[in-house]
Amino acid sequence: MKCVIIDDEPLAVELLEDFVKKVDSLELVNTFNNAIDAVSYINQNNVDLIFLDIQMPHFSGIDFINTIEKKPLVIFTTAYSDYAVEGFNLGAVDYLVKPIPFHRFLKSVVRAQQIVNPATAVQAISENTSAPELEQDFMFVRAEYENVKMNFSDILFIEGLKDYVKIYTTDNKFTLTLISLIKLENLLSSKGFSRIHRSYIINIKHVKSIQKNKVLISDKRIPISESYKNAFFEKINL
Repeated sequence: MKCVIIDDEPLAVELLEDFVKKVDSLELVNTFNNAIDAVSYINQNNVDLIFLDIQMPHFSGIDFINTIEKKPLVIFTTAYSDYAVEGFNLGAVDYLVKPIPFHRFLKSVVRAQQIVNPATAVQAISENTSAPELEQDFMFVRAEYENVKMNFSDILFIEGLKDYVKIYTTDNKFTLTLISLIKLENLLSSKGFSRIHRSYIINIKHVKSIQKNKVLISDKRIPISESYKNAFFEKINL
């Protein structure tokens, strides 16, 4: 399948390019950092599949889909889950929330291939899942005007502040980013992290001690709330 990537974030494009290269049945024919430039190309060329970011300046992915004359298959990629219903209402094959793991990307591609050719989809699964995938040990978060790579092992704890979170790291710095604690909890719960309070997620490996209803990480004493206490203690075998 001939595919196109449309995303205003260079790191997101780079990641998707790498993923596409791993799937023999995909051929990347072009990339665009804005949807406006992609309109004429899509209308004038044969494209089977588009990996399309939703939130882009001036002209969103939703606007793009409503503008183009040809309608290839579309897999939406976005940092926010708020548009999922609208995306599926537009007939999207799938909806991927960043950071996108390869196994989830592959599942979307197979879903697209099942629409075009079920036999090809079966072949893609066998060709691209023969070797185990290395577990991702980092994530990218949006901070001001760039995407910052954060290694899980470098994160001490995360503090929720309404719509934003502060991610504290081992270099005695923090990164402020617009993301929910729930989303981070879902991402990090299998990576050695635990939510111990409605406002805190901690990296268990950096816990120095546990004192009554608090944990000590670096020089910060972080409260453990009753609603998260049992689950946390079970996780650390206390």
